[in-house]
Amino acid sequence: MTSAPLAARLRIPSGPLFFPVTAYGPDGSVDLATYRTHVRGGVEAGAAAVFACCGTGEFHALAPEEFEVCVRAAVEAAEGRVPVVAGAGYGTALAVRYARLAEAAGAEGLLAMPPYLVQAAQEGLLRHYREVAAATSLPVVVYQRDNAVFTPETVVELARTEGIIGFKDGLGDLDLMQRIVSAVRTEVPGDFLYFNGLPTAEQTQLAYRGIGITLYSSAVFCFAPEIAVAFYEALGAGDTATVQRLLDGFYRPFVELRAQGRGYAVSLVKAGVRLRGLDVGEVRPPLHEPAEDHVKQLAQVIERGYALLEEDM
Repeated sequence: MTSAPLAARLRIPSGPLFFPVTAYGPDGSVDLATYRTHVRGGVEAGAAAVFACCGTGEFHALAPEEFEVCVRAAVEAAEGRVPVVAGAGYGTALAVRYARLAEAAGAEGLLAMPPYLVQAAQEGLLRHYREVAAATSLPVVVYQRDNAVFTPETVVELARTEGIIGFKDGLGDLDLMQRIVSAVRTEVPGDFLYFNGLPTAEQTQLAYRGIGITLYSSAVFCFAPEIAVAFYEALGAGDTATVQRLLDGFYRPFVELRAQGRGYAVSLVKAGVRLRGLDVGEVRPPLHEPAEDHVKQLAQVIERGYALLEEDM
């Protein structure tokens, strides 16, 4: 049985995929008003979809009740203009619980993240994601990274599973991804979605486009949506000069700065949102805030990125 009808339900329009940070107040609790402002701003800036409470949104740090109210707030802020997809993870029982909370909160899809801690065999992974998919009526995108790495044969079985409509790659093995795309195309009729889910995916998107993967997550969109949109449009239009200028002058320096600290794929993005004028609070432990000097460097990278956009006008 194919999942084409569900894939049609999660039709994603053209544009960067937005993974909002989760806002916290001074006391560390979830700040829903600021979170709505953040999500609404991203939708108005041209996001194609909102992926709420996923990696950049600190899914790992949210209690179930916080997760549900945040997903509901994202749905309210999006106002039906773009799909809202929510994260779901941990062991199978908890992943099912989060999936059902997301459905109750109005999400239109799920990003199923790796199981917690264990190194599972392919048959165990397949059973896990099938149980998550069976728990709700929502379409599911499976996220490959860390301890959830799949063979092409397993992805074929995932694609045959009712409810599973896509595959997000956070591993970066292009040979494996090419074999996965080829195997699913050969064995499973109908649409199946693929996403580049590497940190700062713009840096690798030229390579992913070469194997037919055009959807990608954009953490940069959280704090510099104009830059993210300009890159997306230049890439789609074949504007090599603009793509290279942004890669060389903005994305590469940002990625090199991100590599200076563990957890910076989240905490540096959140610092960027604050630098741009929205106080979304700090990250929760076990993540930590970027060093003061790194935040200063981030401000310079952002300033340079916007200057590059001015050059193109």
